[in-house]
Amino acid sequence: MAQTAFFITMGVMTLFWALVGGVVPWFIPKGPNKGVIVTMLVLTAVCCYLFWLIAILSQLNPLFGPALSNDTIWYLRYHWP
Repeated sequence: MAQTAFFITMGVMTLFWALVGGVVPWFIPKGPNKGVIVTMLVLTAVCCYLFWLIAILSQLNPLFGPALSNDTIWYLRYHWP
């Protein structure tokens, strides 16, 4: 179940930022600043998606876990409901 939720989240966020960076620029009206607006949309989508992707993937395999003493681990193992 957790893997399904993860894949759904990945798919929804990827689709959202792909729409912002790949589809929305096609609907910007012509004008003197169209190139700047399109560049802004694409760069925003890429940066936000990469930030989100790095943040979500870093939570899958953390570099370090909580520092618990042996007494705390023993207590949690035998007395946690």
